[in-house]
Amino acid sequence: MLNVSDADLEDLRARLRATRWAQQWPIAGWEAGFDGDELRRLVEYWASAYDWRKHEAAINALPHGSAEIDGQGVHYLRFDAEREGALPLLVANGWPSSFLELVGLAERLSAPSRFGGDPANAFTVIVPSLPGYGVAPQRAAIDGPHTHDLWHRLMSEALNFEHYGVHGSDIGAGDVIRLAQAYPGALAGMHVLDIADPAEWDPASLTDEERAYLDTKRQWHAAEGGYSHEQGTRPLTLAQGLSDSPSGLLAWIGEKYRTWSDDPAKFSDDFLLTQASLYWFTGAISTSFRPYYERRQQLVPPIERVEVPTALALFPADIPGGQPRSWAERTYNIARYTRMPRGGHFAAYEETELLAEDITQFFRTLR
Repeated sequence: MLNVSDADLEDLRARLRATRWAQQWPIAGWEAGFDGDELRRLVEYWASAYDWRKHEAAINALPHGSAEIDGQGVHYLRFDAEREGALPLLVANGWPSSFLELVGLAERLSAPSRFGGDPANAFTVIVPSLPGYGVAPQRAAIDGPHTHDLWHRLMSEALNFEHYGVHGSDIGAGDVIRLAQAYPGALAGMHVLDIADPAEWDPASLTDEERAYLDTKRQWHAAEGGYSHEQGTRPLTLAQGLSDSPSGLLAWIGEKYRTWSDDPAKFSDDFLLTQASLYWFTGAISTSFRPYYERRQQLVPPIERVEVPTALALFPADIPGGQPRSWAERTYNIARYTRMPRGGHFAAYEETELLAEDITQFFRTLR
């Protein structure tokens, strides 16, 4: 699956050793971006002691699969359930993530008895890579087939699942929501950590809770949303710099693991550098921006109304999070609504047990 050459590995290390450092400001810590001292420490470790070969072997040992749909390659991981007749479940990540973040969740959902759970609750878990993320090729054309179409055909045609569930966060949530909107008859239910706002609403109809949520969201986008605006408007300009500078790439994605998580200590140096290495060696940072551009430019179908039974789980440190149930019900058929006690944007990795339990409880009510 991955076979990084010695030359490419040495090229990365040479670039890291030759990093041209930005001039620092008289601002301490993370107030204006990735802390300079911490970035220097990580870059030094990445260039010297970090063992890519160990992580490459672990990635290659995962249960990879691939399919071709109308000439488009689709990459996925498959974790078979520990019991017969289990519900298939497609699980999708967001940005700046990869399938690696979902491995622990997939293992817990497919083999719950290994974690003290009931085997009757097992799922067969499919973790598709977003097109252009990691080892997955990007979509060949801007105008389709779209990611949600590819994923439905992966499940229904390539893997022969007549009925299945879906879970998604961030970018992945948008794709499983579009899948549910387009193919409702195929889905048992949809579990998401994020939702799109209603296509339109009457301001006079807003509740106080909904107004407070929209105010919080506007404040968050003003303070933290610059990355999304750039990736949605001029992504190729940014992509060139990040594709040429591994320290820049690490700063761009590594900052998000710090600022979007509830407990940054849960992300070890090796975890962060393996994610950065996967983006670096596959050249995927550029193509990972495509969903932002396509959605901002309205090149994907709009989300209007989703009738599939939907569970919304909200983690307190997610971005910006906190959608009231009444707000979600304007667009979705909300069957379960959970406010989690802890966790952030990378919940599948940060709070694997909490998320797995919520997914399990939701789908158990639908069986």
